[in-house]
Amino acid sequence: MKAAVGDRIIVQGTRPGAARRDGEIVGLHHPDGSPPYDVRWSDDDRVTEYFPGPDARIHHFAHEPTAPERILPNPHLFAD
Repeated sequence: MKAAVGDRIIVQGTRPGAARRDGEIVGLHHPDGSPPYDVRWSDDDRVTEYFPGPDARIHHFAHEPTAPERILPNPHLFAD
């Protein structure tokens, strides 16, 4: 299971009557996106460290790549 910051995690209840839970991944502990994750839960807005089990799934959102810095061709370095 891999995730990125901003993805949504959905945890299905494993027992009859257990509520489904979802939240936003707000932090990663590993650069490759593997668990555990810091999740802000939508039901109480708390952030907890979460190790997903077999009842969890990730909803990936399209993440826009960061734009490279614009470099001017002939930068003016000194005041005239």
